[in-house]
Amino acid sequence: MTAAADREGGAGWPALFILLVLAGLAFAVALAAAIGDYSISLSTVVLAVTNGLGLTGAEILPIEQSIVWDLRLSRALVAALAGAGLAICGAILQALLRNALAEPFVLGVSAGASTGAVCVIVLGIGAGGLSLSVGAFIGAFAAFALVALLSNGATSGPNHTILAGVVASQLFNALTSYIVTTSGNAQQARDVMFWLLGSFGGVRWPDFQLLIVVVLLGLAICLWMAQSLDAFTFGDEDAAALGVPVARIRLILFAVTAMMTATIVSMVGTIGFVGLVVPHAVRHVVGPLHLRLLPACAAVGALFMVLADIASRVLVAQQTIPIGVVTALVGVPFFALILYRSRPQT
Repeated sequence: MTAAADREGGAGWPALFILLVLAGLAFAVALAAAIGDYSISLSTVVLAVTNGLGLTGAEILPIEQSIVWDLRLSRALVAALAGAGLAICGAILQALLRNALAEPFVLGVSAGASTGAVCVIVLGIGAGGLSLSVGAFIGAFAAFALVALLSNGATSGPNHTILAGVVASQLFNALTSYIVTTSGNAQQARDVMFWLLGSFGGVRWPDFQLLIVVVLLGLAICLWMAQSLDAFTFGDEDAAALGVPVARIRLILFAVTAMMTATIVSMVGTIGFVGLVVPHAVRHVVGPLHLRLLPACAAVGALFMVLADIASRVLVAQQTIPIGVVTALVGVPFFALILYRSRPQT
C-alpha cells in the first residue's frame, strides 16, 4: 500500500493537510501585501489589515495603509480565489471527462472570453457602456454554448466534448487574432497581449466580492455532487448503474465550471495550467475521493496562485511578468511529465 493510500484511509490527514495549506496561504497573502516597489513590514501589514477591518486603530502611515488595504490585499485575495476556482474546475473536468489532461480551458471558455474582451478593447463594442469584464464574460458563455451545441448537450461522451472544446478554442482564437491583426494599433495589441497572459494588476475589492460568491457557490454545488463525481471516474455506464443521472449531473457541472472559469477569466485574463497541475498533485496527497479532493484543491490552488503572483513581481526588477507566464513555467514541465508517464508501455 502506498503512502497516499495510507493517508487516504485516515480521515484526519486531509483535514490536517488543508489546515497546513491554509496557514501557508495566510502567510503568503501577508507576504504578497508586503512585497512591492514600496516594501512594507509584515507587522505593518497585519496592523493595516486589522485597521481596515475596524478591529484596531493603530497609528501607521496613511500611504502604507492605502497600499496594503486598497491595492495589495485585494489583489492577493483575488489571486487566491482565482487559483482556488481554477483548481476546482480542473478536478471536476478530469472526473467528468476521465482525462488526465483536462483543465478549465478545455471547453474553449478561455478562448471565448478572450474574443469578447478583444471586441471591447479593439472594436469598442458597447460604446463605453460595456466593460472589458462583461465582454469577456459574454464571450466565455458564447463559447460554452457552442461546445454544448457541437457535443449534442449533455448526452455526448467525454471524447466528443473534448473535440468540441478544441473546435471552439480554435474558432475563437482565430477570431481574436483576426480582430487584433486587422483592427488594432500597436498599443491596443500590447494591451490585449498582456491581458491574454493574465494580470491581477487591475483587480479591486468589488472583484473580490463577486469572485468569492461565485467560487464558494461553485464549490458548494460540486461538494453536494461529490459522490456522483466519484462514480463518474468509473465511466458513464457504471455511474448510471449506481443510480447517477449522468446527463443531468454532467450538464450542471459543466455549467458550474463554465461559470467559474468565465468569471475568473473576465477579471484577470487567461491563466493556464493551474487546473492541470494542482488536482494531480493534490490527488497524490489526499486520494481521489472528491469530498476530500475538492477542498484540498481549492486550498492548494489558492496558495499556488498567490505564490505565482509574488514571483511575477519579484523575478524581474521594476517589472511585472504576466501571471500566465509564471504558471506556464511550472505547468509545462508538469504537463510533459504526465505525457511521459501516460505513454504506451512496450
